[in-house]
Amino acid sequence: MLYRTRIAFSLLLLLLIGLPGKTWAGATDSLFQQHCASCHGQQRLGGMGPALLPDNLSRLRKPQAMDVISEGRAATQMPGFKAVLSADQIQALADYIYQPPAHTPRWTLQDIQGSHVIHYDIKQLPDTPAFKADLQNLFVVVELGDHHATLLDGDSFTPIHRFQTRFALHGGPKYSPDGRFVYFASRDGWISKFDIYNLKTVAEIRAGINTRNMAVSFDGRYAMVANYLPHNLVLLDTENLTPIKVIPVEGRVSAVYTAPPRNSFVAALKDSKTILEIPYREPFPTLIIPTETYLDDFFFDQEYNHLIGASREGDRGQVIDLNNSRTV
Repeated sequence: MLYRTRIAFSLLLLLLIGLPGKTWAGATDSLFQQHCASCHGQQRLGGMGPALLPDNLSRLRKPQAMDVISEGRAATQMPGFKAVLSADQIQALADYIYQPPAHTPRWTLQDIQGSHVIHYDIKQLPDTPAFKADLQNLFVVVELGDHHATLLDGDSFTPIHRFQTRFALHGGPKYSPDGRFVYFASRDGWISKFDIYNLKTVAEIRAGINTRNMAVSFDGRYAMVANYLPHNLVLLDTENLTPIKVIPVEGRVSAVYTAPPRNSFVAALKDSKTILEIPYREPFPTLIIPTETYLDDFFFDQEYNHLIGASREGDRGQVIDLNNSRTV
């Protein structure tokens, strides 16, 4: 039966070679819907598997993507398709997922709210650790290769607990002030809250389609998510990751960090010469600070009065006076 299927598809490929590009694209889309959509979503926005859009795949070269389609990915639910698909089909799928979609994907506040999952009621969980270790000397090691994280005892470097995470965590874990909770952000926009005391993921929400990073406020009450797609910042209540506010921006967000002495979040934009500062207070107004060029990343001076940043394409850095909203 499989042999007949291969022959039939080979004949279909021959028929499509001389047809217009849209027809060929339609055939590849059908192939994607048949073999990939159940895990990666009909619109390539992700599901059980990651989103398959050019921005999300920027770190994976096309030949590597073809290898993954063919061989699968170890220690994940991604199977290999070399026994089912021909080399031409695998090439066509790889080309397809690196093409931007016809319409820019949307991920609205309603979509964010619809993705929200509370696995455990924190109030019903013990407020003391389920293990013995120095709580001031713990490490969380993120394993990107197989999408797990391990909690380590910092005194002995003995693993306390290893647990599965979302695909392609990015930006580093962030912690609550008391050290009980750790927050993870994935490239696909999933934000997870993990209870270190009880060794459980207690809540998750998908704040975007392609996320750059996340910051947690100094008081531990809020988390701000910086997205490449859609172009926005998403403010969450850290108690159970309930969305509070979506802040549209011009282009992709390069990074967002917390500025403790200022009681605010500060974000830079990748496609707009702009810095944004959002205080930790309702209604969370946005202060816009112009810059001389784009910023890909930044850090603060010790007093958090100045922001120092640079662009990957630039030949010099910038120093921004946050108190006077100007480049110095």
